[in-house]
Amino acid sequence: MKVKTIKMNEMTANEIAKQLKAARSVAVFCHVRPDGDALGSGLALVGALRGAGKSACMLCEDPAPDRLRIFPAMSEVLTVLPKDCAFDLLVSVDCADIARLGTFAGFFEKFRGVSVNIDHHISNSRFAKINYVRECTATCEMMPEILKAADMPVTKDTADLLALGLLTDSGNFSHRDVTADTFAVASLLRAAGADFSYIGYEMFSRQTKNRALLYARALASMRFCLGDRLAFITVTQKDLAETDTDKSHTEGFVDFALTIEGVEVSVAVLEVKRGQYKISLRSKRANVNAVASEFGGGGHVLASGCMLFGEYEEVIDRLSYAVSKQL
Repeated sequence: MKVKTIKMNEMTANEIAKQLKAARSVAVFCHVRPDGDALGSGLALVGALRGAGKSACMLCEDPAPDRLRIFPAMSEVLTVLPKDCAFDLLVSVDCADIARLGTFAGFFEKFRGVSVNIDHHISNSRFAKINYVRECTATCEMMPEILKAADMPVTKDTADLLALGLLTDSGNFSHRDVTADTFAVASLLRAAGADFSYIGYEMFSRQTKNRALLYARALASMRFCLGDRLAFITVTQKDLAETDTDKSHTEGFVDFALTIEGVEVSVAVLEVKRGQYKISLRSKRANVNAVASEFGGGGHVLASGCMLFGEYEEVIDRLSYAVSKQL
């Protein structure tokens, strides 16, 4: 298959569709510590490719977290390359930078065939041979257009997976980047059978006793800075151990502080190990992508993330100063 590099202004769903239709064996990749949008868009594409008679699999450094295992397809995510990996097309979904592919970054970068990058993050580095990047609520918002262009139907299973990503990345349609197009895609998915009620309950309402105990600890840790316009929520390794939970149980914690009157930016600080912290940022209007970019991360204007190293109070101070420049 001839490799073609597409310029930024030439990227279209039709170009991606041509590559999908021409391919025989496809590997789909997503970022480490996958979320609903990464898994939903990737597994939906894999299912559509298989429905079109092609060989397809999804790979991620980490397996699907327990809270996202609400559909059987989640168990199909591979964490190692299959022995017979004679792929003629690689596709990355919902990944802004090749480094976020984790253990698969080298394989993707050195691949001699066609590689495709489908993503919705403003910070995307255009690391594939063909890049289709459009800033919107979720990669799952982009996928129906691509499937339609490739003459691949949106089945109920596909619709459920795409609805999962649409709901989780939009905060149950509460984020400021939700547009009329987002709801148009939701309407299409609902018409195809997507069970938004079930998915919404599983993602935003149902929780275990252990997660509730962890959430209580996280709220107790809350602190405010910059005249109460910035709020921090912290989860330590001790918190996880004593509540018998893991990092996947912290999903959504960062959103709570934005419900507090006067808070403009919310930051969740998750201790990965001593001296290392995973940072999630959410904002009502400030550009937190610029904040995350200062520390080698990125994402969206109103929702971004990064990794910081150092002593806890130092991390808080660095983040506070970076946020202050955006308020």
